Amino acid sequence: MKSDIEIARAAVTRPITEVARALGLPDDAIIPYGRDKAKVDVSRVPGLADRPDGRLILVTAMTPTPAGEGKTTTTVGLGDGLNRIGKRTIVALREPSLGPCFGMKGGAAGGGYAQVVPMEDINLHFTGDFHAITSAHNLLAAMLDNHLYWGNELGLDVRRIAFRRVMDMNDRSLRQLVAGIGGPGNGLPRETGFDITVASEVMAILCLSRDRGDLERRLGNIVVGPGKGRRPITARDLGASGAMAVLLKDALMPNLVQTLEGNPAFVHGGPFANIAHGCNSVMATTTALKLGDYVVTEAGFGADLGAEKFFDIKCRKAGLRPAAAVVVATIRALKMHGGVAKDALGKEDVAAVERGLVNLRRHLENLARFGVPAVVAVNRFDADTAAEMEVVQRATAAMGVTAYVASHWADGGAGTEALAREVVAVAESGRADFRPLYADDVGLWEKIETIAKTIYRASEVSCDRAVRDQLAAFEANGHRGVPICMAKTQYSFSTDPTAIGAPVGHHVVIREVRLAAGAEFVVALAGEIMTMPGLPKAPAAASIHLDADGQVVGLF
Repeated sequence: MKSDIEIARAAVTRPITEVARALGLPDDAIIPYGRDKAKVDVSRVPGLADRPDGRLILVTAMTPTPAGEGKTTTTVGLGDGLNRIGKRTIVALREPSLGPCFGMKGGAAGGGYAQVVPMEDINLHFTGDFHAITSAHNLLAAMLDNHLYWGNELGLDVRRIAFRRVMDMNDRSLRQLVAGIGGPGNGLPRETGFDITVASEVMAILCLSRDRGDLERRLGNIVVGPGKGRRPITARDLGASGAMAVLLKDALMPNLVQTLEGNPAFVHGGPFANIAHGCNSVMATTTALKLGDYVVTEAGFGADLGAEKFFDIKCRKAGLRPAAAVVVATIRALKMHGGVAKDALGKEDVAAVERGLVNLRRHLENLARFGVPAVVAVNRFDADTAAEMEVVQRATAAMGVTAYVASHWADGGAGTEALAREVVAVAESGRADFRPLYADDVGLWEKIETIAKTIYRASEVSCDRAVRDQLAAFEANGHRGVPICMAKTQYSFSTDPTAIGAPVGHHVVIREVRLAAGAEFVVALAGEIMTMPGLPKAPAAASIHLDADGQVVGLF
C-alpha cells in the first residue's frame, strides 16, 4: 500500500496558472510560488465583489479519537466528488502548523487519493504565511519591551501585560519564563511566555480580516495590557500596527493549490480549534464563494469546537450563511466512543457502534440548533462491516439525516459521488435557516454559559472572582458585543479528555479569559487546555528526514 507522500509525489499536476485560468482569474492576479502554488491578489480580479455567492458547505466531525476521523481528507474528497458531478467546486482549507506536523500528525493535507498538493510544501514552509504571522506578532512583543526599556511613557503595568510571544512549534518549556534578565542593558525583567503561532491573535486577525485596511485596523486594536488609569494600551499606541501590516501584506492573500484530481483549493490561515477559532481565512472563503458554485470548507476537531466557532465567530463576523454541513464519522471512532480499545477495533462489534452513536447524535442535535441541515459521511476503513454501517444509517435516518459511506481515501472523488449528490440536494432544498447560538448583545458570561450548557450539556459553569472581574472590565471597555472563543480539550464534550461518548451534567470551570480586541472575540480557557502544546514521548519529527536523493521521508 502506498503512503500518502508516495501517492502525492506520483501525481501529475496541472500548472497552477492553468488552475487559476480555469477559475477565470486574470494573469496579473496570480503570484506564482513555483509551478504548483500561487498567491491570489484579490484586488486585481475585476468585478469580483459584484458576483453572486456560491453555496457554502461546512465539513465538521464527531469528537476525535486516536482512531482518526479524516475530516480534511473528506473535505478534499467531497470537493472532488462535487466536481465529478458537474458542480464547479472549490475547497477551502487551513494551512497545517509545523508544531503538530513534527509532533503528533506528521502531515495534514488530506490522505490517500484525497489530498491537496504539493503535499510536502503545504505541510512545511508553504508560502511563508506562518513565518510572517510569527514575525509580525513578535515585532509587537519586541516593541512592547522596547517601550518599557526606554521609560514606559504609557505607564504600562508590567504585572498585567497580557501579550506573549509565539513560535510555530510545540515547546512546553517556553510556556512560562522570565524575560529581560542579565542586567539593565537587557531590558526590564518580567514574567511572560510563548504560545504556538496558531493561537496568536495575529493569526486570528489575518483569518478574519476582509482586506488590508481591515487588517491594519484590527492589528492596531490589539491590547497588550493596561496603562495609566487602567486604560488599555494597544499596538496602535506603541506605533507597531503599520509595520505589522507590512509584514503581513503578502500573507493576507489566499494561497491557491490543487487537489490530486486537479481541482482548485484555497489553503490559507490556520488557527487551532481547541485553543483558537479553528477556521481558514475569510478572504479565502469569500473569494472562493465568488468563483465557484460550491465551496467546501472545514472547521477543526469535532463540531462542539470547530463548527460552533465557525458559526458563532466566522459566519457571524463575515456574514456567511452555510447551506449544509457534513459530519464525518468512522465506524472505528464510534466503537471507541462505545468503549472499545484501539487495539480491538478490527473486530466487528455492532453493540459498541450502537453505544458510540450517542456522540454522533449529540453533534447532529447541536448542528440543528444553528439551523443548518446535515449529512453524515462515514469515512470507510477496510475492517468496517455492513452490519455496523446499517446501524449508523438506521440511527441517523431516525433523526432525518442520511448517512453515506465514503471511500475517497482509496477512490478519490469517485468514492464520494453519492455523498456529493445528497449534499447538493440538501443545499439546494432551501432548508438552511442559519442562526448563531446567542445574540451579540448578551453579556460575556451569559455567552460562555450558553455554549457550555447548550453545546457541551454542562450543568454548572463556574470561575473565580478574578475572571468575573476581567469580563466586567472587558465589557466596560466596549467589548460586550463580541463572541466567545472557547479553549477546551477536543477529546470530549466535557473538559475531561477521558470522558468519551456524550457526557451530561458535568462541571465546566473557566480558569482564565483573554481579550482578543483585534480579532474581536474573548478567549475563555476551560480545564487544563494549553495554548502552547508539548511534544509527545516519540514525536513525529524523529521519523522525518531526507533520503539519499534529497526526498522528504516521514510526512504521512
